[in-house]
Amino acid sequence: MALQIHEAWILLFVIPGLVTPAAINHEDYPADEGDQASSNDNLIFDDYRGKGCVDDSGFVYKLGERFFPGHSNCPCVCTEDGPVCDQPECPKIHPKCTKVEHNGCCPECKEVKNFCEYHGKNYKILEEFKPSPCEWCRCEPSNEVHCVVADCAVPECVNPVYEPEQCCPVCKNGPNCFAGTTIIPAGIEVKVDDCNICHCHNGDWWKPAQCSKRECQGKQAL
Repeated sequence: MALQIHEAWILLFVIPGLVTPAAINHEDYPADEGDQASSNDNLIFDDYRGKGCVDDSGFVYKLGERFFPGHSNCPCVCTEDGPVCDQPECPKIHPKCTKVEHNGCCPECKEVKNFCEYHGKNYKILEEFKPSPCEWCRCEPSNEVHCVVADCAVPECVNPVYEPEQCCPVCKNGPNCFAGTTIIPAGIEVKVDDCNICHCHNGDWWKPAQCSKRECQGKQAL
């Protein structure tokens, strides 16, 4: 019995020694990062310098071939020194343009302002309006506002008044003039005091009245 136990212990120590490093299969384990990096060093990338041109999308063009490097670029010709691109004289953008697109070689106006702005308000093309009683304006196709200001005649009175929504002053009481500080109506003679009778100049209402002395009433002869 003692002999059998001793032989079993000897077997346990001998069996592990039978497994050698050569018996381990390295394919069962992933490679280290260092090994993976060294394997990538063998990749060769294409070099198109002097052989072709590449656009923004990665497409390759042959020497002498015409292409567009990008959607908003001008056409180019592929040369050994790289793309040689056209530089056209683009049309000027309208100063009233409100929307510009850059989808081609030249910028393009897609929307022009179709209204006029005047004193903080917007008006449609060909729309007529009166910003004040004395102004008549129109929104022109050029997006500019042209106005005409009324030219008021000289009023025929010394006390004209401005009515709402009217441009020029009006003489509500008719033509008149000043006789001193007194306003007298035109067309009649007015006795302004005991000695003076006055009347307005015909048509020259802004001038002082013409007065003449008469025999003063109410005074007794000395």
